[in-house]
Amino acid sequence: MENIKARSDHPLDALLRTDRIPHIWCPGCGIGTAFSSCLVAMQASGIDLTKTVMVSGIGCSGRGAGYIKLDSYHTTHGRAIPFATGMKLANPELNVVVFSGDGDLFAIGGNHFIHAARRNVDITVVCVNNLNYGMTGGQAAATTPCMAKTPTTPLGNPETPFNLPLLAYASGASYVARWTILHTRDLTKSIEEALTRRGFSFIEVLAPCPTGYGRRNKEKPLDSLKIYQERTITKNGAHPAEITLDYNRGITLGKFIDTERPTFLDTYDKTCRLSFPGASE
Repeated sequence: MENIKARSDHPLDALLRTDRIPHIWCPGCGIGTAFSSCLVAMQASGIDLTKTVMVSGIGCSGRGAGYIKLDSYHTTHGRAIPFATGMKLANPELNVVVFSGDGDLFAIGGNHFIHAARRNVDITVVCVNNLNYGMTGGQAAATTPCMAKTPTTPLGNPETPFNLPLLAYASGASYVARWTILHTRDLTKSIEEALTRRGFSFIEVLAPCPTGYGRRNKEKPLDSLKIYQERTITKNGAHPAEITLDYNRGITLGKFIDTERPTFLDTYDKTCRLSFPGASE
């Protein structure tokens, strides 16, 4: 009887704070799937997990840092990337992963994002995009589709949302990709690639928010998955300016950018050597 009642080991137990499970995410939410893909990628990548940290900001996705059994930091709203940048500069041997949401990373944290990408800081940023501020009531965010309904846009959102991969590319990111939580194999492989390369890597993950966004736009969790299945097309190498995120015209997925250029630490060290040629490393 004791063996029957014992919980079977889960493949991710080594990376999870199981004492904090079950998690707080709503039924039908896609964050758990994105988080699982991130953990699987971390295991598969072969990176030294004793030298790996996860940083998150405020929001539903930001709670991910509290569930991982590694060094992790649940930071203030919009400040995940500057925290991550500071850790990477203080200890370049660290593998730094930012796991947060579209509201945290691209609204209050937008300025930090563009400058970290511009500098090509050697971190991996995984952004779960659920098209709204899910944790605080489902308000319109910088990613909310035009004419979508939210508590702050009850007649429909009049604003044009960000194209996140284009913003990342234009800012200087050296790796840019977009997947959905339905495309878990592609998503996991993409995060694994990002973890093992140098430079600023950005991966957008489209995920449903049935409690916040879905119920106001008459979109059930299975409806979202059907959209991800039927209205997405994978175009690896597509220019970010040409990709779409439109439920009517279609959603472009893929790995769009994968280039090599000096990281911020490379240029920083070069500047120091030029300025202080006699200084020891």
